[in-house]
Amino acid sequence: MEYLKKAAARPVEQTEELRARVADIIREVRTRGDRALIEYNTRFDGNGRTALRVTREEIEEARGKLTRQELDDLNRAVSHIRAFAEAQRGCLTGLDNFSNVPGSVLGHRVIPVQSCACYVPGGSYPLFSTALMLIAPAKAAGVERVAACAPAVKGSGAIHYKTLAAMDIAGADEIYAVGGAQAVAALAYGTEQIKPVDMIVGPGNQYVAEAKRQCYGQVGIDFFAGPSEVMAIADDSADPRILAADMLAQSEHDRLARGVLVTTSRSLGEAVLRAVREQLADLETAEIARASWETYGEVILAGSLEEAADIANDCAPEHLEVVVRDESVLPRLVNYGSLFIGQETGEVFGDYASGTNHTLPTVRAARYTGGVWVGTFLKVCTYQRYQPAAMREIAPLVSRMAHGEGLAAHARAAEIRLELL
Repeated sequence: MEYLKKAAARPVEQTEELRARVADIIREVRTRGDRALIEYNTRFDGNGRTALRVTREEIEEARGKLTRQELDDLNRAVSHIRAFAEAQRGCLTGLDNFSNVPGSVLGHRVIPVQSCACYVPGGSYPLFSTALMLIAPAKAAGVERVAACAPAVKGSGAIHYKTLAAMDIAGADEIYAVGGAQAVAALAYGTEQIKPVDMIVGPGNQYVAEAKRQCYGQVGIDFFAGPSEVMAIADDSADPRILAADMLAQSEHDRLARGVLVTTSRSLGEAVLRAVREQLADLETAEIARASWETYGEVILAGSLEEAADIANDCAPEHLEVVVRDESVLPRLVNYGSLFIGQETGEVFGDYASGTNHTLPTVRAARYTGGVWVGTFLKVCTYQRYQPAAMREIAPLVSRMAHGEGLAAHARAAEIRLELL
């Protein structure tokens, strides 16, 4: 393995200070409710509104600002996302009438959580696609109450109209103009205006991620999101201009984003480096894209596709593109958030409208979890029923095992059924 371009080390976060500041915000929201929320909204976003829930009139006004093409695009994208989520939901079925002891019946039910919150970040861009990616699968799962929230546009009391319209198109039941760690705290513990939820999903800045970490247990969460990242595995059959464009598409997210190319071709790697420089020359978002690429972008020369796959599995990237002649390497790839196969399959398609979800694990979390999907909002809950004969067969086994652990009351709970039933 050889680096044609190597990334700088990530900065060490001020974790203790961050944790303390987020803990203060959570405590204030828990104790002071809406008063604290409104104060934080005003301080951080310049949002002085006192009625936090967005009205139907505001939603209709936002939808009215969309062009017919924008409205059609949102509806088409959400239909792809919803259709894929519903197909996934169909794979998750209940289990009935399983028996391992005559007279027993075991099984499971697939049950949606009753309520969830979808956090849609604001930041530098109106990320309305994230609203579709979070809300549509929740509704496809059958979640009864889907609340959505996003920070207001800086200095205003309104969510960006494209994000607000997307939330409504995706099917949100409630929408709140509040963001940051304070929004996570409010949705986890509840305030006068916001009823708490059972689960919170969605990406955000380091304060949102830390608030999700501290509120986990009080509510369920998806995972902790870090900076966006893409990795491409490519041989000399790939077009360097396309790979360069994909690297920059991730790099423009923010200055901490990361694009990585792993290639078996030195000439391709060098061509991609040249193509990135050329495309940056007239890219509208070049300031951010250049900063993240120059700092965290990498081009790695691998000795074989097998070595490239090992590098990818170790990095466990959020997005993984594979552009190679010999696709027999695909089964070797096991750690990634979402896989994009072939040069025609742009990672940006998954960002917006292919139907798969773009809310994916980062910072190597793909080693142990996938991204948000319809199953994120579902619980698989078991049940059992025993007839008398089955009870008489299993109770002695349970009694012996309970005595073996020294749990006499457990054993007695099995034995008493033999005596009385």
